[in-house]
Amino acid sequence: MSLPGNRITGNGTSITENDLWLLSFYRSSEINGALFFGRIARTIRGPLQIDVTHHFSDEANHANWWTQCIDGLDHLPIKLGRSYQDRYLDAIGVPANLMEVMAITQVFEKRVIAQYRQHLRMPATHPAVRETIEKIMIDERWHVAYVNQALKEMGDKYGADRISETLARFDAADKDIYAETLAEYGERAEFLAEQSEIRSQR
Repeated sequence: MSLPGNRITGNGTSITENDLWLLSFYRSSEINGALFFGRIARTIRGPLQIDVTHHFSDEANHANWWTQCIDGLDHLPIKLGRSYQDRYLDAIGVPANLMEVMAITQVFEKRVIAQYRQHLRMPATHPAVRETIEKIMIDERWHVAYVNQALKEMGDKYGADRISETLARFDAADKDIYAETLAEYGERAEFLAEQSEIRSQR
């Protein structure tokens, strides 16, 4: 088995096994996001139906873009185990109402944006990877905007305090789950950042 920093080459394109793992992780997360929002879009009624269906479409597109990016680098995605979303839902349970769906979505989207921003800060990021992230980030910013607006509009029905408490509870769960179950991602991201700095100095 390759070590995280070992270089793998396909068709003249050289990336590390660590790079490929991260791209595969992103792809898997986007697929699971599409499946989650597909289920919501199938059942939701009312004003948010259009936005949620659009969100489902975006997540599927993002998974496709990562698949194309990995294929363009002449590699196949690494098969990963259970997703971050699966672990998260195991810990907090299935959302009880639409407000909780939007709250979970906000937490997920903030996590995704943080990960992608971290990757973009790596100066030696492959141009194809950088282009894919920048394209996805356009959609991610819209996701955060419409979800924030939806939560504000739910204040009369659920109460602003209850919404804030729900967001705080989900955010705390997100931090715990990320730290406990995704240590592998954190180590790989840290390693990739170090290698990127070294490469940029050559």
